[in-house]
Amino acid sequence: MTDMNALLDQMQGKRVMIIGDLMLDHYTFGQVSRISPEAPVPVVEVIREEYVLGGAGNVALNINAMGGQALLAGVIGTDRDGESLNALLRESAVETRLVHADRRRTTRKTRIIANNQQIVRVDREDADPLTESVVGELLEILREHSQDIDIIIVSDYGKGVVTAPLMDALRSLKGAHGRRPRILVDPKPQNYDLYQGVDILTPNAKEAGEGAAMPCSWPLGPATVGQALFRRLDCQHLLITLGPQGMALFESRNSARHIPTFARTVFDVTGAGDTVIATLALALAAGAPLVDAAVLANHAAGIVVGQVGAATPTVDGLRQAVQSRPAQPMATLPGMDETAFAARAVYGARSLG
Repeated sequence: MTDMNALLDQMQGKRVMIIGDLMLDHYTFGQVSRISPEAPVPVVEVIREEYVLGGAGNVALNINAMGGQALLAGVIGTDRDGESLNALLRESAVETRLVHADRRRTTRKTRIIANNQQIVRVDREDADPLTESVVGELLEILREHSQDIDIIIVSDYGKGVVTAPLMDALRSLKGAHGRRPRILVDPKPQNYDLYQGVDILTPNAKEAGEGAAMPCSWPLGPATVGQALFRRLDCQHLLITLGPQGMALFESRNSARHIPTFARTVFDVTGAGDTVIATLALALAAGAPLVDAAVLANHAAGIVVGQVGAATPTVDGLRQAVQSRPAQPMATLPGMDETAFAARAVYGARSLG
């Protein structure tokens, strides 16, 4: 196991590119003390409001908070929410390459939280396909930076940025020394077939189950679901986040480990997937083995789910978490031996056929 403190040092200054759906997260915090006389709903007395980066912007924020250098590419509208989002990116010192779409609404998600519990979410968005000219600008950004980026995160929230032309362009990029940058994808179930052959897929249990068309319930579900996703996508690696059960890390079709959770208390899972893929990518950019990058991502996830709203881990916070919560022994993912054996038999029969 890599020395995690040394890994955190090595992560400082490493560059990671993020491309995907940008959104503005709006939080309204308040208290509930009565039910409305107009309808059987709670009346929220607003205490404060805040706007923060969501979607791919939150991934970039995580990268920078852990000492990396994020390069963020995406699309925003020419509206007030787009201006607010752009201002937040500047305040957070996130390097950006943004395409402005005149007739497209910037995505805003409003979460109303009362007594530390989210009671409703209101979405304002335009998820229609991007115009050909906007897609062309995104592809030009990719080509411009392919030589100086080794890791690219695709942050797919299903808002229209992640398309077949975009993924085809990513797979055909030639980076430094002629090698394609590694592609990590935080998926959206309706776009699974776009992710053929990516390096790492990082779904949560629900997303993984939807992609495999079967339940991903603990303890035996993740092994079966993982094999189904490999068959469907032919990806190189797979990391399924399992909430209270931690993570299932598939280093290959036939090898998977269970990484127990480090979370002590779970208040809010908002943005946890962003934190996982950001930490994983930054650790890999620093040269960490996949299993060590996943363990560090598990530590980071344990920090952010203990806070309300989308949160970001800091280097100091990660150091403290690593020291106070020693890694538990990792075991083979339950059911993996039998599932992998069955999968090998299927692949062998196909190859003979």
